[in-house]
Amino acid sequence: MCCRSHRVRVHLTHGRPLPRSQRSPGMTATTRPRSAESQTDAANAPGSDRIAPPPRFQRRPLLVVASVAAVALGALVSVWAYQGASDARDVLAVRATVERGDVIEAADLMSVPMTVDPALHPLPASELDAVAGKRAALDLVAGGVVTAEQITEVALPSVGMTVVGLNLTASALPADQVRVGDRIRVVLTSGQVPGAGTSPSSPPQTVDAEVVGAATDDASGNTILNVQVAHDDAPLVADRATAGLVAVVLDEPDTEE
Repeated sequence: MCCRSHRVRVHLTHGRPLPRSQRSPGMTATTRPRSAESQTDAANAPGSDRIAPPPRFQRRPLLVVASVAAVALGALVSVWAYQGASDARDVLAVRATVERGDVIEAADLMSVPMTVDPALHPLPASELDAVAGKRAALDLVAGGVVTAEQITEVALPSVGMTVVGLNLTASALPADQVRVGDRIRVVLTSGQVPGAGTSPSSPPQTVDAEVVGAATDDASGNTILNVQVAHDDAPLVADRATAGLVAVVLDEPDTEE
């Protein structure tokens, strides 16, 4: 008699095998192998002995170089700011515009700390009380610094005097010598070129004057002088100045002619 073996599948209930009491005689339980996904979940389950490896950081040389450059730039800026602050000093500046000839009041001035070109000769802020009460030899524009050439103690023009403007080339006055307050002589030139075969019949005429204002023409580079001359000499000086036939000489102080 031949024996027949029957393979009976195990009926699962909710993923679990049936109890022995419910199995048929000869029924054997078989289990399926665990899948790779189940093994992975088990390995990642809480309480697993596996430890995750530490993260690896990637080095960035360009970022390091940029950081060092930023630190160096910040240090240079700090040094520059410190030096600028140490070179600054309090000078007199104009708070409100003052027209030429008007009296300068203390309210027209203010003290400001700044680094100024020494060639401008700005007045220190400590001179505020000394400047107040004097007159403006030139127009004082709000926001500008105050220099000694811009102030005077007398009203302009004085009684019996007239102010005339001279536009002088570099050869018509001493270089960087004439200042406001200087007493000069305005030479009325003939306009003849030396060595042209003719000579002037008489020495050139001169007119005594006082410098009451000075500036530079940015377009031509010429020096602009405002000079105060006697009322009767003003028309002649103005006529020659318009034609460019004037020059300025600076004599020794207190020279008697």
